[in-house]
Amino acid sequence: MNRLVPGAVLLLALLAGALQTAAFAPTEAWWLQPLALALLAALAWDASPRRAAWSGFSFGLGWLASGLWWLYISLHDHGHLAAPFAVAAVLLLAAFLSLYYAGALWAFARWRRTGAAARVGLFAALWLLAELARAQWLTGFPWIASGYAHAAGPLSGWAPWIGVYGITALAAGLAAALAALVLVRAWRPLGGLVLLAALPAVLPAEFTQGSGEIHLSLLQPNVAQDQKFDREVWDSNLDALLRQAEGAGGQLVLTPESVVPLPLAYLEPEVVERIAAMGRQRPLLLGSFLGNDRTGFINSLVAVGAPVQPDGNAYSYGKRHLLPFGEFIPPGFHWFVRALRIPLDDQATGTHQRALVLDGQRIRPLICYEDLFGEDFAQSVVGPEAATVLANVSNLAWFGPRMVQDQHLQFSQMRSLEFQRPLVRSTNTGATAAIDHRGRVIARLPAEVPGVLEVRVEGRTGATPYARWLAALGLWPVWGLGAAVVLALRRRAPRA
Repeated sequence: MNRLVPGAVLLLALLAGALQTAAFAPTEAWWLQPLALALLAALAWDASPRRAAWSGFSFGLGWLASGLWWLYISLHDHGHLAAPFAVAAVLLLAAFLSLYYAGALWAFARWRRTGAAARVGLFAALWLLAELARAQWLTGFPWIASGYAHAAGPLSGWAPWIGVYGITALAAGLAAALAALVLVRAWRPLGGLVLLAALPAVLPAEFTQGSGEIHLSLLQPNVAQDQKFDREVWDSNLDALLRQAEGAGGQLVLTPESVVPLPLAYLEPEVVERIAAMGRQRPLLLGSFLGNDRTGFINSLVAVGAPVQPDGNAYSYGKRHLLPFGEFIPPGFHWFVRALRIPLDDQATGTHQRALVLDGQRIRPLICYEDLFGEDFAQSVVGPEAATVLANVSNLAWFGPRMVQDQHLQFSQMRSLEFQRPLVRSTNTGATAAIDHRGRVIARLPAEVPGVLEVRVEGRTGATPYARWLAALGLWPVWGLGAAVVLALRRRAPRA
């Protein structure tokens, strides 16, 4: 690979990054992910630190620009940012995030040893640390982290043991081992990692038990994003939503996030009474807002008609992990966000992780982006009060129907695998779906059509090994393992 001219190396790395994107939903081509990353490992195998860093940067740029292109829709179509500036913004974000991978590949080239096994381990550990940094630093943005490509495929069996980031490290090791096999004919690293990847086949697989069924009605109103805050069509959209809810047959009706884009106290009394009457017919979890101009608005789910909870209070849930630029404004960027004219662009944060107790089940809401952060809600799926069902409510109309809906559904599948809980999704335009505790999509509505998905899911009790250690320690064990491997395998500078 050192014989390639620098331009060819960067182009190959860029194409390899785009190939990694093809491993994610809507395909289930999980095998493309280690193949794409193997090409990057091969490019960096004997490269100088400078060339390796540029290869990592180019790979990240190809991967993240092609995997996050749908942000252009929110910036241009809905934020009215001129097309060249919207393209530049997506590329700048991808370039910034690619710096993590540039740093990882620089360190690999700087610290690698001569032995193939040591290089494979070092590459896997550094890739893991780069992915963790992207997932947690600066509020975290782990969209299409490489482990998510394995929500299907043989590595998915590791999800209840080591979670998405453990799978990320294992897949990176397999990729580096493939490079070692091709470049230096080293068989042992790949053989050992293949055996490790197959180990879940002989390990316990079921850690949770059924706790009974619940019938849920998942609403998909399909309101265009440019109509959501338009008062001229507000009444008709809300009427259509309530007619969907009134015709639903579930023990609980779930709406997408923020279908009522202001607190209920701001609505006309007759609308509030209609919502209350619907709740008397069957309980409803309604996407709305809590708060006010003084204390801030909280993106919330408000229970209407649900029984009083064990703590003696009515139920509501407020979003806790907010999205930068869409839901809170980082310091110094108010001018940019204000130019995009995003409504409710600087929100307050919810405060609790309680589940809704209903008909023998405990339903734990997650609002949109929150289900990318299993470490944030792992405590909700362990212990005597653990949730039995996870429920994500989203509005992806900001980003169009292509790729983003399937990607988000794939992330939800990984959460189901990690915690062995069913996860249902009620969304504005898609993907409204139900996933069982084995990560299988058992029902789904077509995108961008209004409808109600009636599903029966089996709640689950018990906890996976991953849920237990994640709830107790967070991601620190993964950070520690990655750092320990780097320290153990890095080449030490010779003594003077």
